[in-house]
Amino acid sequence: MFAPFSFRQDPQVPQFPDDAPLAVMDAECALCSWGARLIHRLDRSGAVRICPIQTPLGAALLRHYGLQPTDPSSWLFIDEGIAHQDFEAVVHAARRFGGWGRLAAVLLIVPRPARDWLYQRLARNRYAIFGRADLCAIPDPAFQRRLLR
Repeated sequence: MFAPFSFRQDPQVPQFPDDAPLAVMDAECALCSWGARLIHRLDRSGAVRICPIQTPLGAALLRHYGLQPTDPSSWLFIDEGIAHQDFEAVVHAARRFGGWGRLAAVLLIVPRPARDWLYQRLARNRYAIFGRADLCAIPDPAFQRRLLR
């Protein structure tokens, strides 16, 4: 378990504004691109930022939390300095947005090993199932302001 804001003490992680939640995700995945657009739509505060894992910051954050930037099957949702990974990140982010997102908590009744297995199968096969898309090419200016590159 990492202490909140532990990335601040890691010299490999570039400084970034960490006063708001940050989703670190694959910018080349169609599923991740859909998820980023969903975050943009559900986060009415406009506070959540999105960082592609293909950027120096995204890669450094993944390494800091013991993940491989070259294996983009994982994603992080950092909220109040605490990193949530994979399926737990999906649920945490959805619950944070409220409304229908709170229903994601129902998924927590599935035992963690089963959730982890399901997430890994989906994540590892996402290109084959959903295809590729360029998250950074989404033309919406408000969405573009959320991106940390």
